[in-house]
Amino acid sequence: MAKPKKYYKCTECGYKSSNWMGKCSSCDSWNTFVEYMENKSKKNTENISRDITVKPLIEESIETDDERISVNINEVDRVLGGGLVKGSLVLLGGEPGIGKSTLTLQIAHKLAKNNNKILYISGEESANQISIRAKRLNAFNENIYIMSITDINSIHEHLNSSTYDLVIADSIQTIYDSQYDSSPGSTVQIREVTSSFMSFAKRENVPVIIIGHVTKKGQIAGPKLMEHMVDTVLYLSGESNNYRLLKGHKNRFGSVEEVGVFSMDGDGLCEVENPSNLFLRERPINSSGSTVVPISEGNRVILVELQALVAPSSYGNPQRIASGIDRGRANLILAVLEKRLGLNLSERDAHFNIVGGLNVKEPALDLALAAAIISSYLDYDIPSNAVFFGEIGLSGEVRSVQADNNRIKEAKKMDFSQIVLPKGNIKGNRFEKVDLHPISNVNELFKLIKNNF
Repeated sequence: MAKPKKYYKCTECGYKSSNWMGKCSSCDSWNTFVEYMENKSKKNTENISRDITVKPLIEESIETDDERISVNINEVDRVLGGGLVKGSLVLLGGEPGIGKSTLTLQIAHKLAKNNNKILYISGEESANQISIRAKRLNAFNENIYIMSITDINSIHEHLNSSTYDLVIADSIQTIYDSQYDSSPGSTVQIREVTSSFMSFAKRENVPVIIIGHVTKKGQIAGPKLMEHMVDTVLYLSGESNNYRLLKGHKNRFGSVEEVGVFSMDGDGLCEVENPSNLFLRERPINSSGSTVVPISEGNRVILVELQALVAPSSYGNPQRIASGIDRGRANLILAVLEKRLGLNLSERDAHFNIVGGLNVKEPALDLALAAAIISSYLDYDIPSNAVFFGEIGLSGEVRSVQADNNRIKEAKKMDFSQIVLPKGNIKGNRFEKVDLHPISNVNELFKLIKNNF
């Protein structure tokens, strides 16, 4: 059999070259050449199957019997859209140590308890090392089978002789195809191994979960084509605390607007059914500089505490320290308040913090941030039953934001009765037992806080 020949192809224009080039000579794109292999041996077209089935796109042609497999972890099922779809390929990414292997082993254990047969392929750990994790998670089950191997051909040889209800590959960067000369983790290896798992999943109608490492930029290592090939892309993220967020960045069988919340402890990842209660449980009552803001994570709203401390500067240059929010956005709000309200903030230190270690970037945080700054500057207490949400423009205007109904519902559920929001989000009195305080600019916010609502 002829050895496959290596060539390089530009992913932008399709130009081929026998050597790798940093810049494509055809379209002038940089770093777009990807390694490929070709086999010049003629294909035997006589053996190609002519049994082709064509179905009309009608409701009766859809096979709906037991399409999804619930993993019995509500937060995971929520993000997946109800469970794993049979024949689907799921890519789970996240930083090292974030809990990817822990989560997949817990998924395997939950399914194994329902008499599902699971194959856990590990290219990074031995069976003994996985057993140590299973002991910590109390995840031992005779329906979970461990395979510590990295050759994709050996993996398929076993899969062809056995039947499983779920296959997990940890991780895709360690598995390789021996017919290619490139090392494991290279672009061509990741692409071909992913394609191989995808073909298996579709052919055998078995869901496959593959774990992927991420780069320094937070993207899954390997070609972007890999994310286009799979059916679902999930990211497990978290800061230096014990909280983890599972988000869907792509889902062919459900919404990408759902978020799962977990806490990491000695027993693994535990579901957090009420994250708002978790992040607010130690909040100080009637304290200056402390506000509550309902942030929107997909279709889910979570109440978090935002703190600001404004104090006279002890140094030549005022300090600006932000944790959990964008420092540039915080400086912008400081500049707006100084310009529109005449507050002397340029000569004072300002520290900001989202309690719990969450990282929040949405603009609805602006109004709560401004309220916390004003409260700390004046040393006026914020009522403990008040929440704030809204975007602030450079002219000091308060702009409307999305998901206002969901934000108000979550605040009401958590017994917050005073809602400070943009006037643009007022569409009649829709909620009972809730006082809405619509404002149009930061001057009205200042008066509201100074008059204690």
